Amino acid sequence: MIRKKVVALLLVTVFATVFVAGCGKNDSKTSDGKVVRWGASEPDTLDPRKMTADVDYVIGGQLFEGLTLMDEKAQCNPAAAEKWEVSPDGLVWKFFLRSDAKWSNGDPVTAQDFEYAWKTALSPELASEYAFQLYYIKNGENYNKGKCKADDVGVKALDDKTLLVTLERPCAYFLSLTSTWTYYPVHKKTVEANPKWAAAPESIICNGPFVLTVWKHNGSMEMVKNSQYWDAGNVTMNKLEVVLLDNGTTASSMLDSGQIDITNLMNMNDIPRLQQAGKLRQYPSLGTYYLPFNTKKAPFDNPKVRKAFMLAIDRDAICKTILKAGQIPALGWVPYGMPDAKPGEEFRKVGGEYYKDNDIETAKKLLAEAGYPAGRGLPPITYLYNTGEAHKAIAEAIQEMWKKNLGVDIKLANQEWKVYLNSMRQLDFQVCRYGWFADYVDPMTFIDVFQSDNGNNYTGWKNEKYDDLVNQAKKTNDQVVRMKLMHEAENMLMDEAVMVPLYQYRGTWAVKPNLKGFVRTPLATIQFKGAYFE
Repeated sequence: MIRKKVVALLLVTVFATVFVAGCGKNDSKTSDGKVVRWGASEPDTLDPRKMTADVDYVIGGQLFEGLTLMDEKAQCNPAAAEKWEVSPDGLVWKFFLRSDAKWSNGDPVTAQDFEYAWKTALSPELASEYAFQLYYIKNGENYNKGKCKADDVGVKALDDKTLLVTLERPCAYFLSLTSTWTYYPVHKKTVEANPKWAAAPESIICNGPFVLTVWKHNGSMEMVKNSQYWDAGNVTMNKLEVVLLDNGTTASSMLDSGQIDITNLMNMNDIPRLQQAGKLRQYPSLGTYYLPFNTKKAPFDNPKVRKAFMLAIDRDAICKTILKAGQIPALGWVPYGMPDAKPGEEFRKVGGEYYKDNDIETAKKLLAEAGYPAGRGLPPITYLYNTGEAHKAIAEAIQEMWKKNLGVDIKLANQEWKVYLNSMRQLDFQVCRYGWFADYVDPMTFIDVFQSDNGNNYTGWKNEKYDDLVNQAKKTNDQVVRMKLMHEAENMLMDEAVMVPLYQYRGTWAVKPNLKGFVRTPLATIQFKGAYFE
């Protein structure tokens, strides 16, 4: 998921994705006792077509709803669409929208809204970094690259409530994709009338369980129950109050003092105390924290240098002494929990581990072979990270490890998220940190991140053979062949040491013990639709 994806994705703490919410006009009222107070980070955008960061797309889960909705077991259930049909060859899908699906202003949600949203997300003019998630649709990639017209794209509203989708090739996880943010609809009339519609509560029209009524930047957001939502009867909270934070210590303090009910922004040192108090909930996460190298800038334009730095890190120590929340050292790119070809088998277990953790001897040897024995002769190196207590702690640990193990002095620099994201997009760094969470439950959501034209490939690395392996895997529905090709691609990725997998996430939330009913999916999204206080 760019997200992201992936995976796609903004991480203010090391523990999990950061979740926020918001959306448009509504006449719903709130009542005492039915308000969730949420400590979260501020989103970059509320336009589903432009979402790239975790904090953005988790907002989408409160405000917008796709054709399907994923549950905690990764099953996709009817949402905006009440049913669907698929052709025997898996190429043609027909979705039937609910008659009572409405936007927050009372307009009906139509198949035309979905067609418009998907085609504009693919348009070269919008330049969506997540457009690649729509490449499964016939001519989606061609349109995005200016090789055909919008009318050639395989999505068409047959009438107000029937959406016809034709794929380039069968896709085993297409239904899962229809639950993700890039496949959300947008209110066509509003978007066409106001290019800045997603910037203010009063112009954001949405079709999810909540709508945004207040957005004070760097302060707070408020959402109320969407009375027009088709399943409003099962939305138990009347209001979500979001306190926008970027400091884990503040979040922990606010939870302790009763100012918020739930957050995943917390001070690492508070983990044991919160666990003992029964306020900590942990979930498996399909996500990897990693360090992208700028392969276009010295010294990381040299694969041997990259691999030396990759090997000279003690991941186990970082997980146990810094994170302390059950994170798993990542010795491959694709995390545990992804299926392989045979039922019951995992991609990571089949692929195995690619290197030994903290392999200092091999790291020193590779650095010497690259022409920098004991780090001598290396140009100045800066490790860039986005502002956050946990990211800072990890950066300082890695700085010390690279000094001790390789003899290299590393300068640390931090930037606020929006500036940081722009630095990554412009490749204005040498080595930095990022996190990628699955956009759907298949290894491809991790493997295709490093294709040459993927908007989430923040490394500058381009490899035609790698691109070809991934494209071949996307063209076949033979699971054995698909997995074999993706294993080959991951092997190439790790051999080139394009980035440093550091650890697999563990979803860690500080929650008041009596808050129940919210759903956290394997994709690290959260749904407050059914939340309640016991």
